[in-house]
Amino acid sequence: MEFDLHMALVILAAAAATFATRIGGYILITRMKSIPPRMEAALNAVPAAVLTTLVAPAFFIGGWESKLALIVALFIGLRFSHTWMLVAAWIVVMTWRHSIGA
Repeated sequence: MEFDLHMALVILAAAAATFATRIGGYILITRMKSIPPRMEAALNAVPAAVLTTLVAPAFFIGGWESKLALIVALFIGLRFSHTWMLVAAWIVVMTWRHSIGA
């Protein structure tokens, strides 16, 4: 494998941009005496937004095993811990792929 300077610079620029946005947010929040209600509401919405960006493509682009696993994970997650939710979804996908084939 050959060293690609352009790719290395792109990776370093992405790392610098990620670090700058994270440290910038931290500095901004720590300098505030109190967090405004609108900002707090926006920050509280971030986990749901991130989860949606991860789950939605898998549901709409993935195969039937992915759709079924996500539905099972939803119902298990409403009643049990996250670990059981992940185990149940994994079992659904593995059972589907080994019995029906992917």
